[in-house]
Amino acid sequence: MRYTHKLLALAAFFLLPGAADAASTLKVFPSSVELEGQEDRQSLIVQEVDDQGVTRDVTTTAKFTLADGTLATLSGQTLAPKKDGSTKLLIESGKLKIEVPLVVKDAAKARSVSFRLDVMPVFMKHGCNNGSCHGAARGKDGFMLSLFGYDPAGDYYRLTRAIVGRRVDLAAPEKSLLLEKTTATVAHTGGKLFDTKHDDYKTLLSWLKAGAPDDGANTPEPTGVELLPSKVVFAGKDQIQKTVVLAKYSDGSVRDVTRLALYMTNNEAIAAIGKDGVVKGGGRGGAFVFARFGKFTVGSEVIVLPTGDNFVWPKAAEFNYIDGLVFDKLKKLHLAPSDLATDEAFLRRVYLDLIGLPPSREEHDAFVADKDAKKRAKLIDTLLERPEFVDMWTMKWGELLRIRAANNNPQYGRDAKAMFSYAAWVKEQMAKNRPLNEFAAELLVGSGSNFRSPPANLYTSSERLTPEKTGEDIAQVFLGTRIQCSQCHNHPFDRWTLDDYYGFAAFFAGVNMKRGVEGREVVVTNNNAANTVAHPVDGRRMKPKFLGGAVPEVEGQDPRKALAAWLTSPENSAFAQTQANIIWSHFFGRGIVEPVDDVRISNPPSNKELLEELGKKLAGYGFDKKKLVRDICNSRTYQLSATPNATNDLDETNFSHSYVRRLRAEVLLDTITRVTGTEDRFNLSPAGTRAVQIHTGEVTNYFLTTFGRAPRESACSCEVNLEANLSQALHLVNGDTITQKIAQSKLITGLLADKKSTEDVIEELYVRTLCRKPTADEKKKLADIVRRETTEPQRLRELVAIQTKADPNYAKSEERLGVLRAELAKLPKGSKEAISVAKQLETLEQQQAAIRKRVEAAAIITVYGDILWGLFNSTEFTFNH
Repeated sequence: MRYTHKLLALAAFFLLPGAADAASTLKVFPSSVELEGQEDRQSLIVQEVDDQGVTRDVTTTAKFTLADGTLATLSGQTLAPKKDGSTKLLIESGKLKIEVPLVVKDAAKARSVSFRLDVMPVFMKHGCNNGSCHGAARGKDGFMLSLFGYDPAGDYYRLTRAIVGRRVDLAAPEKSLLLEKTTATVAHTGGKLFDTKHDDYKTLLSWLKAGAPDDGANTPEPTGVELLPSKVVFAGKDQIQKTVVLAKYSDGSVRDVTRLALYMTNNEAIAAIGKDGVVKGGGRGGAFVFARFGKFTVGSEVIVLPTGDNFVWPKAAEFNYIDGLVFDKLKKLHLAPSDLATDEAFLRRVYLDLIGLPPSREEHDAFVADKDAKKRAKLIDTLLERPEFVDMWTMKWGELLRIRAANNNPQYGRDAKAMFSYAAWVKEQMAKNRPLNEFAAELLVGSGSNFRSPPANLYTSSERLTPEKTGEDIAQVFLGTRIQCSQCHNHPFDRWTLDDYYGFAAFFAGVNMKRGVEGREVVVTNNNAANTVAHPVDGRRMKPKFLGGAVPEVEGQDPRKALAAWLTSPENSAFAQTQANIIWSHFFGRGIVEPVDDVRISNPPSNKELLEELGKKLAGYGFDKKKLVRDICNSRTYQLSATPNATNDLDETNFSHSYVRRLRAEVLLDTITRVTGTEDRFNLSPAGTRAVQIHTGEVTNYFLTTFGRAPRESACSCEVNLEANLSQALHLVNGDTITQKIAQSKLITGLLADKKSTEDVIEELYVRTLCRKPTADEKKKLADIVRRETTEPQRLRELVAIQTKADPNYAKSEERLGVLRAELAKLPKGSKEAISVAKQLETLEQQQAAIRKRVEAAAIITVYGDILWGLFNSTEFTFNH
């Protein structure tokens, strides 16, 4: 009741005059304006933000007042220069006020239209140079532009010099095919793009009237783009927010390119964005909208809150910083976290995640009986020190590093001996808990014999690794970035360009391989005089350049050393966040960026603040993965139940509940093996080796292949397949893996030998497989089945008949009995032949009777085996929850 009174009091406060204004703030984008040149313009966006972070676009209702109206003109919300000077723009919305500094430079100076700065953005805006139009590999309708404008010089040549006079008519600019196509004056496959009154038409016409000049060598280039506001929180559906896009140039200038930017969204149902950059809220949830200009793509987060749901945040205690960051996002989305998982659900989850094995019955009972409030934290600490934890992360890095043998390529491949050396080295690093930055750095500079210096195997493979392919793999594994798309053109959905791609590849240009003393040995060296690669467009020799960073001075040196220092530096947030995201994904079944190796602007993190903090923590821990794993497992977020509530049942990205995920192939097989007390045999491994411990990608079996074990043929995280399919279900039901393991297992016979009751045996099977005791209803139904199948004479006879019918030897003996009986009936009674046949018949009948007796005696084992088979085939067993 007191809580209700507080809510009513709070509501009354917000209804008081001026209360909302007092709690709100006003933001203007951009926060300061500098106009330079006669043609410069700057649009302004005004946003009101309340104390809950909810935003409202008040641009059209706000009042704009220039302190000095002689310096600039104000048309709506757009500023234009009049004369040089400085002043302020006052913006008012209700009782809220804010001032924007304004500087005007070179107001009387006109700027000529630029091909790169003005014309090419028009092509991008209207899709002329995208992959489905003239940006296609062969162009379209006889005309080709470089995809997304990666080759401005080539585009200028093809537009103005290839077939002179066809596309550009300088004598009569208005008659240029370039204009007539865009206005659909003549037939155009792309249709009408704009009319003669459109600003883009005027830009093209001005350029043509000026003689269609090419740009000079000093023409500034875009160095970055900003989409504002960077965050929008709508109070409900159908609200709108205008945006402004600013481009920064190499000469220090900033230009409003809102009209020229290309806009996209990653979820149209939540946040749509029009060609004019206006965002419109849809259904509840979070999304990102993007603006592309030149070679840059930038994004802004959009959250749409539900309306009328009467949401009340539950009293959910935060266990550590992770919960604070996750819950902050959930509050904004009106998603209540699920309850905590039960002790048994947590126990199974944390065992499978940390060591890849289920708890034993003794471990289960001890944990459940423990009354210590810190027992979960203590268990996590214990499991982190288990050798199986080392095996889990050795396996994961074996996948990332593609550890497998390739004996058919002695010049550059990886022999089985080298593979074992490589795998053993990785396991040693994991066992020592080697800091991840040191681990990665040693790999990057790997040189020498791939037998004696295992890290050198980073550069050996089943295929000869080119500098380009090596750069792609390194970027994907250590930076979570797929740069493959920028090999032929600028990345369409990220900031990477051809220059970035070939600059990064140049780090590996000098890597060479030669045969060692032993025929199977490969020696990796680096030619310090060959640290460049050719640019495919203009043939430039590209020097090593950090991805998204500077060009290091590595002349005459092994550039990989500089790369290792930069990439693994605590200041390199990309490396820290990628490794933190990989670790997070292991425990939640999905990354904060998903897939974990596809970090790009157009695939933003579901919780940016969380990812950034995890990266900082990992770096702050000296890249000690155990410390971050401990934080994750101790968080309430990790320990949430997999059972959703009414608010979060559709949530798949914000970690409001534990996500049900199928056990990976190795863990599933090891769990079945552990429960049944059997062992597996794999090629190149001793008996008793667990699937998680298999060193190499090419060693597998039907079960592991069916359930998606990574072949380790590429660096892609997609190689590990956790999707459930029909083949897996059929193999569990009809395959020989479970059938043989149950048959070989001494689990049930051991329980019966210990004189366990029916109910106790059933409970034991449940605890070993599902890590929980059966419900009263489950126990009663199964106990009734056991007693019916093993005590009722008719059911016993039916069971014996089913079992013996499946035995081919028993069936043959039954056929022989029939033959003997028929033969005996034909023989004279008392004859020597009849006596001989009768003895054979009697002996065989006794043998068959003995078999039936054994089957009858084993009926209880068979019934319990069927129960175990059923548990193995349940989704509760095959999925982690």
